[in-house]
Amino acid sequence: MYTTLISATDLLGLVDARQPLLVMDCSFDLMNPQAGRRQFEEAHVPGAVYVHLDEHLSQKTGDDRASGGRHPLPSRETFAARLRALGLNSDMQVVAMDRQGANHCGRLWWMLKWCGHEAVAVLDGGLGAWQAAGGATVAGASPVAPAPGNFTLAPPLVRVVDAQGIATRLGDPGLTVIDARAAARFRGEVEPLDPVAGHIPGALNRPFTDNIAADGRFRPAAELRADFMRLLAGRDPATVVHQCGSGVSAVPNLLAMEIAGLGRTALFPGSWSEWCNTPGLPCARAQD
Repeated sequence: MYTTLISATDLLGLVDARQPLLVMDCSFDLMNPQAGRRQFEEAHVPGAVYVHLDEHLSQKTGDDRASGGRHPLPSRETFAARLRALGLNSDMQVVAMDRQGANHCGRLWWMLKWCGHEAVAVLDGGLGAWQAAGGATVAGASPVAPAPGNFTLAPPLVRVVDAQGIATRLGDPGLTVIDARAAARFRGEVEPLDPVAGHIPGALNRPFTDNIAADGRFRPAAELRADFMRLLAGRDPATVVHQCGSGVSAVPNLLAMEIAGLGRTALFPGSWSEWCNTPGLPCARAQD
């Protein structure tokens, strides 16, 4: 079972061995929401299905939401139904991938853990690594499952923290918030997406892109561990709650900490987009 990362070579081995497997391609562009689907249709791993951030991994309309923010989580039950419609069975190894440095497929990785499915791993290096390893690609639309899968919910394997859970513990040494946004957004110098600039008071900043090497793969575990230990500066890794703008790009930091042997830390899914839109919650800037 692969539970964090899987190499392209190991994925080729699973394909050759005809193991129960579902590759899920989450390529996406926040500024052009249909670009990822077009990328998939131009070239994807044979047998892969396309998973859309807005359509599959979020609940943009209706009341069936498990979090706030710009990309609200659907309920676990709704998401499980979507997974079954994509053909997922409970005995399958899932491989989540994208073309954006694990930014979007990390969301799927985390959501499957949230639904109790441990056998999910991110394809390290994405489509580029697959092609470099000699993996074939095909073109065309995402296939339709011949029949719904049998995926069933199990107890969550990840921890979720909401806005009030953070607000009531601001200043508590038992809480360490790590913000995955770019440094200028964290400092409040720019804010292209949300109505208020800044960050949660006391948060630490680690842009999610710091986890990825020049070849598109995650940096070595020892390097990641050293980075996070420097950032934490004596704080217990178990106190960490990850956030970003809308709960998506925070996950590469969460995954990187697990790769580094620092445990499976918590996520604030609503993130800054929920925090800054909640009346009464304090917002800090670099000069504050």
